[in-house]
Amino acid sequence: MTTRFDTVIARQNSGSTKWDDAATLFGSKDVLPFWVADMDFAAPPAVTEALAARVEHGIFGYPSPHSYAYDAVTAWLENRHNWQANPDWMLSTPGVVTAITLAVQTFTNPNDKVIIQPPVYPPFFSCVESQGRTVLENPLVYEDGEYRMDFADLAAKAKEAKMLILCSPHNPVGRVWSQSELTRLINICLENNVLILADEIHGDLVYSGHQYIPLASLQTGNADKIITLTAPSKTFNTAGLYTSIAIIPDSKLRRQFSQILQQLGISKSNVFGITALEAAYRHGGPWLDELLVYLEGNAEYLTEFITGNIPAIKVSKPQGTYLAWLDCCSLNLPQQELAKFFASNAKVGLNDGATFGRQGSGFMRLNFGCPRPVLAEGLNRIAQAVNQLG
Repeated sequence: MTTRFDTVIARQNSGSTKWDDAATLFGSKDVLPFWVADMDFAAPPAVTEALAARVEHGIFGYPSPHSYAYDAVTAWLENRHNWQANPDWMLSTPGVVTAITLAVQTFTNPNDKVIIQPPVYPPFFSCVESQGRTVLENPLVYEDGEYRMDFADLAAKAKEAKMLILCSPHNPVGRVWSQSELTRLINICLENNVLILADEIHGDLVYSGHQYIPLASLQTGNADKIITLTAPSKTFNTAGLYTSIAIIPDSKLRRQFSQILQQLGISKSNVFGITALEAAYRHGGPWLDELLVYLEGNAEYLTEFITGNIPAIKVSKPQGTYLAWLDCCSLNLPQQELAKFFASNAKVGLNDGATFGRQGSGFMRLNFGCPRPVLAEGLNRIAQAVNQLG
C-alpha cells in the first residue's frame, strides 16, 4: 500500500480554517483538529502541476465559457459512476453550499417547506431558514449502530413539501444509499411533485462493498425533478478554490438557475478553480484509487481502535466519506459538557454533534482524512481522557 499519505504536512499559519482557527474555537493552541471537512493531504500532482503551469502563464484574465471543464466532468461521471450526464446540463457555481442556498431561493417561495434528513450537514438547516423557508425534518432512524431512512414519515411529509435536500453519501453518518433506497425516495417525491436537490459532493469517497449511485442516473423518468450538486473539492482536497458544478437536466429549471447566478454576478468561475477541476477529473483517477485504500485503512484503524480501547464510545465503519460519527451517549455527559470534554480533556477538536440537528445530541464527528500517525495521536488522546473519566 502506498505510504505517500503518511507524510505530515504542517498547515499551521497557512490560512487554514481547520488549523489556524482551532485555538480560538476550542480554547487551546494544543488542540489537534479533526473538524472541518478538508483533508491534510496535498492535492494530486496533476492538479498542482496544472495550477503551476497556469501561474507560469502569468495572465489571469476572465475565463471563457469552459466547455472543456464540463467535458471532463462528464467523462468522469461516465467512467467512474456509469452516469451519462450531458455537458449542456451543467452550470458552474462557487461552492455547493452557495448552490443549495440559490436553489432554495430559486425553486421555492417564502414559507414553503423543505425536507432534510437529520442528523445532517449543518448548512442544510441554514440554507433553508436564511431564505425564509421552513425546515421539515425527516429524521434518519438509528438502530443497532446503523442509520436508515424513515420512508413512512417521508411519504407523509412529502405531501406538504416543495423540495427535498438529499445528502448522498450522507454527512455525517457515512451511509451510502442503495439503489432500492434511492428509487423509493424518488418515487415518493415524484408522487408529491417534490423537487430533489441532491448534494453528492462525497460521491467519489466510497469504500469496498458499497457503490455510490448518482440519483439522476436512475431510470425512473425523474430527470426533470432532480438537481445534482457536485465538486472535486472533497475528492481532491481543493475546497479553497470554491468551484462546483450544478447539473440540471430540465431546461426550464436550468434557465431559472442560470438567471439567478447572473443576477447576483456569480456566473463566472475562478480560473484556478476551473484549472484544478479539469486536471483532477482528467488525470486524478490513479491518485484517488490510492487515496481510497488509505482512507479505508484509516476507517478500519479508527473503528478497531475505538472498539478495542474506548468501549464507552460506539462507532460503525462508515460506508463512505472520511467522517466518523461517534456515539458518545454512554459517557453520560450533557452535550455542552461533551463538546467541552473533547476539547479540554482530550485536546482534540471535533464537530459538536448537536450542530447536525437535535438527533446529533450525544454524538461527535471526527474527520479521519489525515496521516495515520496524526489519527493515532488523536485517538490515543481520546482514550486517555475517557479512561480518566471512569
